[in-house]
Order: sequence, then C-alpha cells, then structure tokens
Amino acid sequence: MAEANKKQNWFARTWNRIRKYVRDSKSELKKVVYPSAKQVRNNTLLVLLCVLIVGIFVWVFDGVATFIIQGLISLVKGG
Repeated sequence: MAEANKKQNWFARTWNRIRKYVRDSKSELKKVVYPSAKQVRNNTLLVLLCVLIVGIFVWVFDGVATFIIQGLISLVKGG
C-alpha cells in the first residue's frame, strides 16, 4: 500500500506529461477545419494586395521624406 502512494520519480512524471501532451495534441488536431482551395486563393490574393498597397505607401512616404530632408539640408547649407 505504501508503494501505491509513493510519488513517481522525475522521469516517470515527465514521460507521463509528454504522453498527455501528444494525446491532447492529436485530439485537438482532429477538430481542425482546413480551408478550401478557393478560400486559400482568395486570402493569398488579399494578402498580396495589402502588401502591394503598404509597399506603395512606404515608397511614397520615403520619397516625400527624402524631398523634405534634402530641402532642409539645402536651407541649412545656405544654398
């Protein structure tokens, strides 16, 4: 009876935790609903469009900032 109440060693506890993690992960993966090919295509196109828009915004902002900074530098130089 005393052995049944004895605390498991570190390796046994760790192994049990790993087994529980794998078992729970498998269970959760069964609940995953994967998107259709059409949804993946639409989402990919949306992401590419957003990246393009943000890229254009950064490019325009960089050009404007460069123009302003060059103007300020030329004013400081007196030129």
